[in-house]
Amino acid sequence: MQIDWPSIQSGSADTLHGTTADISGWMIPLDPQADTVDYFLLSADEPCCGGCVPRNPLTSLEVQMAAPLAPQSEVLALRGRLLRLVDDPAGWRYRLVDAVALDRPHAPQRRFSRRAFLASGAALGLAACAPGHFAGYTEAHEETAQAAQTAQSAQSDTAPAWQAPADTFTIDMHSHGGRVIVSRNPAIGAHRPFIPLAAPMRAGGMNVICLAIVTDTTVTRVADNRKRFEAWREPQSGELYALGQTEFQRAHQLVEREQIRVVTDTASLTALAPQGPCAIIAAEGADFLEGQVDRVDEAYTKHQLRHLQLTHYRVNELGDIQTEPPVHGGLTDIGVQVVQRCNALGIVVDVAHGTYDLVKRAADTSTKPLVLSHSALATHPGARSRLITPDHARVIAGTGGVIGVWPSSGTFHDLHAMAEGVKRMADVVGVEHVGLGTDMLGFISPPVFRSYEQLPDLASALLLAGFSQAEVGAILGGNYRRVFQASVG
Repeated sequence: MQIDWPSIQSGSADTLHGTTADISGWMIPLDPQADTVDYFLLSADEPCCGGCVPRNPLTSLEVQMAAPLAPQSEVLALRGRLLRLVDDPAGWRYRLVDAVALDRPHAPQRRFSRRAFLASGAALGLAACAPGHFAGYTEAHEETAQAAQTAQSAQSDTAPAWQAPADTFTIDMHSHGGRVIVSRNPAIGAHRPFIPLAAPMRAGGMNVICLAIVTDTTVTRVADNRKRFEAWREPQSGELYALGQTEFQRAHQLVEREQIRVVTDTASLTALAPQGPCAIIAAEGADFLEGQVDRVDEAYTKHQLRHLQLTHYRVNELGDIQTEPPVHGGLTDIGVQVVQRCNALGIVVDVAHGTYDLVKRAADTSTKPLVLSHSALATHPGARSRLITPDHARVIAGTGGVIGVWPSSGTFHDLHAMAEGVKRMADVVGVEHVGLGTDMLGFISPPVFRSYEQLPDLASALLLAGFSQAEVGAILGGNYRRVFQASVG
């Protein structure tokens, strides 16, 4: 059945959920440098450049192809099964799955060059266009994109290359790589298709990731302003524990599919990390505990959990979060017991998303270094900001811990700005307390670090920011390695 964009924009296409549908639009790959893609956005409007990502979810839909397709710079006609999404984490309303390309419609088509498409995506870091900037492509756009490509090429020719010191390997302190998280769409749930993880890790030289499941997805959603997640209902008894079991199982399925080695202690980290892609099993939010401290032991033994973030996007039994008004006054007594149990078993304690008061009590409680896996500095963060103050960062450093700087496009406009953000953090707490937390596939808007293949570019940006070769090695893995060894043993 042929459907048009007005039916998408009005919501009348809801009645077509699960049916086969034909639709035409403009392809927007989230990685326009890829030779082929099996996931992209289809837009009602021609993008002004390859880096444009629609802000309005009713002007585009997600597409999952039955087979990979080369990026297209003309109107694309597709046929697939239309799904109505519910509480999608990125705010999209529709998805076309098992899609195949049809012969292009005979209507007149506007073109823009593939060179400009690729150049703009690379140079602009997939920053979303401002509202109203989906005008037709012009020669001025192409000239700008070509100039950006030329500038980027010149910069890459002169950028220093990082030479990893001996006995150095890279570690991402926080990742949802491979699309490990269970979908918020109940029609997909744990059947959400994985995407490649080991290959981009190898291509970029990422040795180890803290592969983080999320155990509050069924009770959180994207807020109306599409700028943050929020809890929207209370969980049923046992619901989040069951979700945790599903998420842990999914993480191990991804690990097996991608042939990634699981690190469980210092000996395995030292032996396995230099050989290639490895994962430390992590959980973002201890919601699956449902306040039962003994479940920490179960997760450690049964699921190989070695990195636990106490809170996420709901105020749970362990403490308060940055994005909601405080309820507990910081870390709760149950939270204290969980920190103590993690210390005893050998699990890294992560206080990302927790309030300043939570972090202070966790620091007073823990006998091991803390990490705050993904954030950045702000002098005066907003009331619901995920950024942290210098004092907040210093509490983590005071435990001997590490703060992971993230690549949020709301904080940094490109990798060089991110490198400067790392430098500001190092100026506050010392370079030995700074790491990398990409939050891979965890952002609502595309970040400035979208693939592990960009790791050499980030390393070069850090060198340009003034860090030494050894300091870059510490930031990209050495500092977290120290915390892991102290915490896990």
